Amino acid sequence: MATITLEGVTKRYPHAVGVEDLDLEIGNGQLFMLVGPSGCGKTTTIRLIAGLEQPDDGVIRFDGRNMAGVPPGERNVAMVFEGYALYPHFAVRDNLSFALRLRKTPTDEIERRVSEVAKAMDLGRLLRRRPEALAAGQAQSVAVGRAVVRDEPSAVLLDDALAHLDAVQRLEARAEFRRIQQEHGYTVISVTHDQAEALAVGTRVAVMDEGRLQQVGTPRALYEYPANTFVASFIGSPPMNLLRMAVRRSGGVTLLTAAGITTPAPYAVDEAHRWLTAGFRPEAVRLSPEARPGEVAFQGCCELVEFLGAERLVHLRVGDAEIVAHDEAGGVIGVGDEIACSLPVESLHLFDAESGRSLLCGVAEGA
Repeated sequence: MATITLEGVTKRYPHAVGVEDLDLEIGNGQLFMLVGPSGCGKTTTIRLIAGLEQPDDGVIRFDGRNMAGVPPGERNVAMVFEGYALYPHFAVRDNLSFALRLRKTPTDEIERRVSEVAKAMDLGRLLRRRPEALAAGQAQSVAVGRAVVRDEPSAVLLDDALAHLDAVQRLEARAEFRRIQQEHGYTVISVTHDQAEALAVGTRVAVMDEGRLQQVGTPRALYEYPANTFVASFIGSPPMNLLRMAVRRSGGVTLLTAAGITTPAPYAVDEAHRWLTAGFRPEAVRLSPEARPGEVAFQGCCELVEFLGAERLVHLRVGDAEIVAHDEAGGVIGVGDEIACSLPVESLHLFDAESGRSLLCGVAEGA
């Protein structure tokens, strides 16, 4: 296993920048998730780590060793691609051993390594099955096993390995892979566009957009302290509500006003700010006729109700803004209903209206 460090890494293409001035440290034994929308640079990053691409600027280090000029085959990394790329006409045993046979590894050594990996990945009872007979989590275990069977890898790299699975298969595969990683302590770097997957699986998560790192931290830190409005709007399902609010001061109190909501600021605001973006999670909104101490009250008109079983999402029109609220699936709410709402002032996140950067940027970097 290895600690992998990227220092000021930039990769340019003829018509775009893949990644720009990227600094990352991926600790030994971490399950590190790279997440962001399509084209954000996450796949470029993982290919740079694997040596499939070379940076134009910056340095990539494995345990302090500069990887410049080191070919992929000498980096001792194992890659698992989307779709797993298992050979359909081979049984699991043959899929695991194929690369070793290509390298003309002695037969007894092949048997030893395949047996060790099959035991570690709980594949012993599956060795005679073909890929078509495997469940999603089992297929993922075979793909990981094939990647690590040759040597103990410095890192396992997953390039959107769950993207083709349906919802049930993804849950199964996520749980299985987390178990494998925890049991064997592999350093894992996984690329995904699915923020829910990143939060559920990763021990640390890096959010990227347009080739730049937006924030890195634990899943909880990213959810509770987004560094900017991009992270706030990308992390969470549904995402954070964001309102552009005017700043005014009255009697020594800083007030924020927009969309029929007037609230005191939750913390100190520099006097230079005239506009801010205020954010709050849907679960912070309470549908209730009475506001509690420390809450601000407002009215909303219901435009849509999404039933999710034990809860529902209520889409509200508040002035010229749309707000989404979580609510327990109890009383009847219909489209067109006027609903009294309240919001704890302390639940508000404030962002610079121009840059989008959190006013609590020091806290937002939390690990």
